[in-house]
Amino acid sequence: MIAYYVHHHGSGHLQRASAIARRLGQDVLGLSTLPAPTDWPGRWTTLPGDADGADAAQDDVTAGGTLHWAPRRHPGLRDRMALVSAELHRHAVRLLVVDVSVEIALLARLHGVPVVVVAQPGRRTDRAHRTAYDLAETILAPWPRRPAPDWPSAWLAKTVHVGAFSRFDGRAASPAGAARRALVLWGSGGLAVSTAQLHAAAAATPRWQWDIAGPAQTEEPPPPNLHHHGWVADPWPLLTEAGVVVTHAGQNALAEVAAARRPAVVIPQPRPFDEQEATAEALVRASLGVVERSWPAPPRWPGVLTEAQARGGDWAPWSPGDGAERAAAALSDLARSR
Repeated sequence: MIAYYVHHHGSGHLQRASAIARRLGQDVLGLSTLPAPTDWPGRWTTLPGDADGADAAQDDVTAGGTLHWAPRRHPGLRDRMALVSAELHRHAVRLLVVDVSVEIALLARLHGVPVVVVAQPGRRTDRAHRTAYDLAETILAPWPRRPAPDWPSAWLAKTVHVGAFSRFDGRAASPAGAARRALVLWGSGGLAVSTAQLHAAAAATPRWQWDIAGPAQTEEPPPPNLHHHGWVADPWPLLTEAGVVVTHAGQNALAEVAAARRPAVVIPQPRPFDEQEATAEALVRASLGVVERSWPAPPRWPGVLTEAQARGGDWAPWSPGDGAERAAAALSDLARSR
C-alpha cells in the first residue's frame, strides 16, 4: 500500500494529495491532522496535534537545529508518532509520500519504508531539509524543471518535475473572461494586504469590476465596483469569469490560475524559507504573469491590470495539465519496484 502524509497548514497540501491519490487507481492510506477529504480513495487516519501548549523558546522544538518541529515531552507529538508507526506496520506500507514533514519522513525511513518527499520552493538547504531530501528515494517537484542553484546534484538526479497541477486540471477553461473583471484570490495561508488597500485599488480602477474570494477584514463599505464573496470553496466559476486574477505566489493558487489559463498579477507573500519569493523569481524568468514585489499603490493599478491582460494567460509551460497523472505514475512505479 502507498501512504500519504499531508501537512495541515493551508489547503494546498491537501488538494495536491487528493489530486494525486485519485489517480493512483488503488486505496491510499492518508495520514494528517486534517479531516479526510470527501473524495479520498481509501483509509484516512487523523493524527493528534503536536503544537498545543508547545513553547518554541523553551521546548527545543528543532532538537538543536536538526529538525523543524519536535517539542520536548509533548504528549501530542509522542502519540502522533506512535500512531504513524502503528499504521505503517499494520498496513505493510511499501511507500510513503510526505507533503511535508522532515520528522515524518525520517520516522518512516527508520522503519525501512521508502519515502518520496514533495519538494517546496525556496531555500531548502538547511540541516533539517537536507536530512529529508537526502533520505528520499525520489523528490517530487510540482513545478517545471528550472534552475535550482543551491540544490546538490544528488537531489536533482532523483527529482521528478511534473509541473504545477491542481484540483481543476481537466476542467474546460473559457477562452477569455470578462475584459475588465479582476479577481483577488486569497489562500487560507493568509494575505498580507488590508481591506483598505483592496478598496483603494478598486476605487482607482472604476472601469473594472473587482471580486474578492476571501473574508472582508473591515466593516467599511466597499466601493460600488467591488464585491466580497467571503471564503469560496470552489472558485472555478469566478476564475473563468475573471479577466485578470490577482493572487499570491503560493503553489496551489498559481496552479489554479494556470488551470483556468488566466492573466495574473502575482504578489509574493512572506512565508518560511522565502518560498513565495523563489516562485516569483521563477515566474519572472519565464515571463509568466506580472510579478509585483508588494501591493501596488492605487494610481498604478490601471497600468498593472492592463499589463497583465497584454501578457495573457498561456500557462502551459508552467502547468501542462497532466501533473497529477505524471506524479501518480511515478509513485506507482516506485511502489512496484520496492
